[in-house]
Amino acid sequence: MDLGDLLAPRGIFPAFEATTKKEALHGLSVQAGDLTGLDARTIYDTLLQRERLGSTGLGRGIAIPHVKLIGIDGIVSLFARLARPIDFESPDGEPVDLIFVLLAPDHAGGDHLKALARISRLVREPTALDRLRSAPDLASLQHALTSPLTSHAA
Repeated sequence: MDLGDLLAPRGIFPAFEATTKKEALHGLSVQAGDLTGLDARTIYDTLLQRERLGSTGLGRGIAIPHVKLIGIDGIVSLFARLARPIDFESPDGEPVDLIFVLLAPDHAGGDHLKALARISRLVREPTALDRLRSAPDLASLQHALTSPLTSHAA
């Protein structure tokens, strides 16, 4: 599964403005609604319900809010690099500056997990995180998100 296939056209935000977790989720829900045709309030409410189960902040400044929704045709991902890091209740206590939102159809069990695994592989690579954080413009950020991973495994 290629991350480039998951990212929504116009779904990459290089300097997203938000000062709180709820504000980030709301703003990204509005963007997701515009891109998918789904109701932004429904997306937001579903993301908040997911966060109540436990923070989707992974640590190291990364969060992957993810939900399954009725009415979406396929898996869609958005990416936001925040203008300023925010508290996301991550296990390591570090503020989040990189957010991947993953929306999947309610029937997409295996594909939803594959998409989460693909994003997880990207954010485990220190060089990939460096590229995401240092990309000077949208084109560079798109390239950093969609370039093949280079493994340092033996």
